[in-house]
Amino acid sequence: MPDKIKTGIAGCGYLGRHHARILTELSLSEPVGFVEPNDDMAAEIEGKYGAAGLVRCRSVKELLERGATAVVVATPTSTHAEVAEELLSGGADVLVEKPMTVTLDEADRLIAVARGNGRVLQVGHIERFNPAVVAVLPLVTEPKFIEAHRLGVFVPRALDVDVVLDLLVHDLDIALEIVKRPVTAIHAVGVPILSKKVDIASIRLEFEGGCVANLTASRVSTEKTRKFRFFQPDWYFSIDTQARDVTAYRLDRLSGPPRIMEWPVAVVAADPLTAEDGAFLEACRTRTEPAVTGEAGRAALKLALDVQEEVRRRLG
Repeated sequence: MPDKIKTGIAGCGYLGRHHARILTELSLSEPVGFVEPNDDMAAEIEGKYGAAGLVRCRSVKELLERGATAVVVATPTSTHAEVAEELLSGGADVLVEKPMTVTLDEADRLIAVARGNGRVLQVGHIERFNPAVVAVLPLVTEPKFIEAHRLGVFVPRALDVDVVLDLLVHDLDIALEIVKRPVTAIHAVGVPILSKKVDIASIRLEFEGGCVANLTASRVSTEKTRKFRFFQPDWYFSIDTQARDVTAYRLDRLSGPPRIMEWPVAVVAADPLTAEDGAFLEACRTRTEPAVTGEAGRAALKLALDVQEEVRRRLG
């Protein structure tokens, strides 16, 4: 059994509380503390997980003093840069939730600080760890057309960012990971509905080489939908990341007249957030590059900011 890693959390709100549970369950993790300014939330987390080692710290400095060497940052996006930089400078490896920062300058700073201090910096693009996505990524080798619909009901959270940075950034990251080519054109529209920021957006990306991606994200829908469709020569893949299910079809040209056949794709059951946290700790243990690097997080952020700019231009 490898030595355990002293873990901590900064921010125990909507997503942070799930990280808290997972860090008390992973075999590599030895929880030592968390930072949460809200007294009610802090009391809840300490009540559930204090016995497992997650005790409240009043500051990032105190969390570091308790020995935390691997910390999940799940604070509001506007504070990611400040909190993550303090941790990285203090000697901790960091998993920072998406979007990694608000600005590219902040992202560049975190990447530089992590590199300068020899620290692991992973960005929390959880869909990379969805078992349906994991199953399909190696199979989509020549993408020509991508569709994605990420729809959710309105909840009063993450309102410090718009739907592009809240939800669409997931699909931007997957598109970049799949296509692996530069974006050459962006067409984007979006409108605010229930908040002061854009709540629904539809975009079209054109990539070098001809691939096109049509992506829609909404946080004001009546039901939750998480679907991708990938098209490449002779192949079609449909992914429901909510159900963690894959349907695939291919054109069979070998046995008689060409015909479309359903193709089985094995999906290994796994909880994406647990897989994400586990991959982070494994990168910390082995001192290897994480599954979603700071550079990958920056690329998704840059594309998201470019999309935001186009939306603003169209809104006038």
